Amino acid sequence: MSTELHHGAGDHAHHSHDDGEAHGSRSGYWIGFLLSIVLTAIPFWLVMTKPMSDQAIALTIMAFAVAQILVHMIFFLHMNRSAEGGWSLMALLFTIVIVGIALSGSLWVMYHMNTNMMPATVQAMDQMG
Repeated sequence: MSTELHHGAGDHAHHSHDDGEAHGSRSGYWIGFLLSIVLTAIPFWLVMTKPMSDQAIALTIMAFAVAQILVHMIFFLHMNRSAEGGWSLMALLFTIVIVGIALSGSLWVMYHMNTNMMPATVQAMDQMG
Protein backbone atom coordinates (compact mmCIF):
# COMPACT_ATOMS: atom_id res chain seq x y z
CA MET A 1 0.00 0.00 0.00
CA SER A 2 2.82 2.39 0.79
CA THR A 3 4.36 1.77 -2.64
CA GLU A 4 1.14 2.93 -4.31
CA LEU A 5 1.18 6.16 -2.29
CA HIS A 6 4.83 6.71 -3.11
CA HIS A 7 4.19 6.04 -6.79
CA GLY A 8 1.29 8.51 -6.78
CA ALA A 9 3.41 11.21 -5.16
CA GLY A 10 6.24 10.62 -7.62
CA ASP A 11 3.81 10.67 -10.50
CA HIS A 12 2.46 14.03 -9.34
CA ALA A 13 5.96 15.50 -9.11
CA HIS A 14 6.73 14.22 -12.59
CA HIS A 15 3.76 16.09 -14.11
CA SER A 16 4.48 19.49 -12.62
CA HIS A 17 3.93 22.53 -14.80
CA ASP A 18 7.24 24.30 -14.28
CA ASP A 19 8.29 24.26 -17.92
CA GLY A 20 6.85 27.77 -18.46
CA GLU A 21 5.95 27.15 -22.10
CA ALA A 22 2.22 26.70 -21.49
CA HIS A 23 2.15 29.89 -19.45
CA GLY A 24 4.31 31.99 -21.75
CA SER A 25 7.82 33.31 -21.49
CA ARG A 26 9.14 36.70 -20.50
CA SER A 27 10.17 37.43 -24.09
CA GLY A 28 6.69 36.44 -25.32
CA TYR A 29 5.08 38.87 -22.90
CA TRP A 30 7.45 41.66 -24.00
CA ILE A 31 6.71 41.00 -27.67
CA GLY A 32 2.98 41.09 -26.95
CA PHE A 33 3.34 44.26 -24.89
CA LEU A 34 5.34 46.07 -27.60
CA LEU A 35 2.93 44.96 -30.32
CA SER A 36 0.04 46.23 -28.20
CA ILE A 37 1.70 49.62 -27.84
CA VAL A 38 2.32 49.89 -31.60
CA LEU A 39 -1.20 48.69 -32.44
CA THR A 40 -2.60 51.38 -30.12
CA ALA A 41 -0.27 54.23 -31.11
CA ILE A 42 -0.85 53.99 -34.87
CA PRO A 43 -4.67 54.39 -34.70
CA PHE A 44 -4.21 57.21 -32.19
CA TRP A 45 -1.85 58.95 -34.62
CA LEU A 46 -4.34 58.40 -37.47
CA VAL A 47 -7.14 60.05 -35.52
CA MET A 48 -5.01 62.98 -34.39
CA THR A 49 -3.43 63.77 -37.79
CA LYS A 50 -6.26 62.66 -40.14
CA PRO A 51 -3.97 61.75 -43.09
CA MET A 52 -6.88 60.09 -44.95
CA SER A 53 -10.66 60.17 -45.15
CA ASP A 54 -12.79 59.42 -42.10
CA GLN A 55 -14.09 56.18 -43.63
CA ALA A 56 -10.57 54.97 -44.38
CA ILE A 57 -9.48 55.84 -40.85
CA ALA A 58 -12.45 53.93 -39.39
CA LEU A 59 -11.67 50.85 -41.48
CA THR A 60 -7.99 51.06 -40.58
CA ILE A 61 -8.82 51.34 -36.88
CA MET A 62 -11.07 48.28 -37.18
CA ALA A 63 -8.21 46.34 -38.79
CA PHE A 64 -5.86 47.39 -35.99
CA ALA A 65 -8.50 46.40 -33.43
CA VAL A 66 -8.69 42.90 -34.90
CA ALA A 67 -4.89 42.68 -34.88
CA GLN A 68 -4.88 43.85 -31.25
CA ILE A 69 -7.37 41.12 -30.32
CA LEU A 70 -5.22 38.48 -32.03
CA VAL A 71 -2.09 39.71 -30.23
CA HIS A 72 -3.87 39.48 -26.87
CA MET A 73 -5.26 36.04 -27.65
CA ILE A 74 -1.87 34.66 -28.69
CA PHE A 75 0.61 36.39 -26.36
CA PHE A 76 -1.44 36.94 -23.19
CA LEU A 77 -4.22 34.35 -23.25
CA HIS A 78 -1.89 31.74 -24.81
CA MET A 79 -4.50 30.42 -27.21
CA ASN A 80 -3.21 28.23 -29.98
CA ARG A 81 -4.39 25.37 -32.18
CA SER A 82 -3.29 22.59 -29.83
CA ALA A 83 -5.93 20.80 -27.81
CA GLU A 84 -3.86 21.26 -24.65
CA GLY A 85 -4.13 25.04 -25.01
CA GLY A 86 -7.92 24.85 -24.92
CA TRP A 87 -8.33 26.29 -28.41
CA SER A 88 -11.06 24.81 -30.54
CA LEU A 89 -13.02 25.69 -33.63
CA MET A 90 -16.09 26.56 -31.58
CA ALA A 91 -14.11 29.00 -29.42
CA LEU A 92 -12.72 30.65 -32.56
CA LEU A 93 -16.16 30.97 -34.14
CA PHE A 94 -17.63 32.39 -30.94
CA THR A 95 -14.80 34.93 -30.72
CA ILE A 96 -15.32 35.99 -34.33
CA VAL A 97 -19.06 36.48 -33.82
CA ILE A 98 -18.60 38.51 -30.62
CA VAL A 99 -15.85 40.67 -32.16
CA GLY A 100 -18.00 41.28 -35.25
CA ILE A 101 -20.96 42.34 -33.15
CA ALA A 102 -18.83 44.59 -30.93
CA LEU A 103 -17.00 46.30 -33.81
CA SER A 104 -20.00 46.80 -36.09
CA GLY A 105 -22.21 47.88 -33.19
CA SER A 106 -19.63 50.40 -32.01
CA LEU A 107 -19.30 51.90 -35.49
CA TRP A 108 -23.09 52.02 -35.89
CA VAL A 109 -23.53 53.80 -32.54
CA MET A 110 -20.71 56.28 -33.23
CA TYR A 111 -22.06 57.08 -36.72
CA HIS A 112 -25.60 57.68 -35.46
CA MET A 113 -24.42 59.68 -32.44
CA ASN A 114 -22.42 61.91 -34.77
CA THR A 115 -25.34 62.30 -37.17
CA ASN A 116 -28.19 62.75 -34.69
CA MET A 117 -26.54 64.67 -31.87
CA MET A 118 -25.21 67.61 -33.87
CA PRO A 119 -26.01 70.94 -32.15
CA ALA A 120 -28.63 73.14 -33.80
CA THR A 121 -26.21 76.03 -34.27
CA VAL A 122 -23.83 73.89 -36.28
CA GLN A 123 -26.71 72.59 -38.41
CA ALA A 124 -27.86 76.17 -39.09
CA MET A 125 -24.33 77.18 -40.06
CA ASP A 126 -24.07 74.20 -42.42
CA GLN A 127 -27.33 75.18 -44.13
CA MET A 128 -26.18 78.78 -44.53
CA GLY A 129 -22.83 77.88 -46.10
